[in-house]
Amino acid sequence: MEMTLKEQLLELAEPGYQAFSAALIPNINNVLGVRLPELRKIAKKMATGNWTGNFIENQAEWFEEVMVHGMIIGYLKADIDEVLYHIAAFIPSIDNWSVCDSFCAGLKVTQKHKEHVWDFLQPYFESTNEYDLRFAVVMLLNYYVDDIYLDAVLKKLDGIKHEAYYVKMAVAWAISICFIKMPEPTMTYLKSNSLDNDTFNKALQKITESFRVDQETKRIIRSMKRK
Repeated sequence: MEMTLKEQLLELAEPGYQAFSAALIPNINNVLGVRLPELRKIAKKMATGNWTGNFIENQAEWFEEVMVHGMIIGYLKADIDEVLYHIAAFIPSIDNWSVCDSFCAGLKVTQKHKEHVWDFLQPYFESTNEYDLRFAVVMLLNYYVDDIYLDAVLKKLDGIKHEAYYVKMAVAWAISICFIKMPEPTMTYLKSNSLDNDTFNKALQKITESFRVDQETKRIIRSMKRK
């Protein structure tokens, strides 16, 4: 008889890795300690079967169960509207940065349906929920920092006014990616924006931490820090 997802995860859990993994995600306490490559293997296999029943019948108890659920959606070979249906159903399960960022990174189907997914993302920018917003921002930095979308991306980022730490950090991260990929238009934005000081300064810090930015540019970026 095939093992349930929970049984597979319990078998793969490593106590040593659990302590390391849990320390990276301070706001949750349900980490088993299963490594990401193992989770991906499970998700890839489950994506070809009747996985929806598994998650509907069994309420997720562990962080890794939620991770696998998100990864499965990224592996689905389905019509874009069906994938978006599953994405929308999954988003309320996101309650930490790790699940959010891993989920977004797996949604590579976006690359083939950028306009469609862009439209899908818009309501999430209006949400007051911390992880709805982080999801939308991380999707931008993964898939929309390009010639076509950059102006719209910067406008969206500038319009986010939320005090949650993981929203601010996502916005700062996204702006740093914009700068690294497209420095000139992003520099123009950095000189005139409505970001709060914390987010602005964090964006500058992330730019200076990149090995893809030269030393002279880093010097200029550091000089822009708000007091």
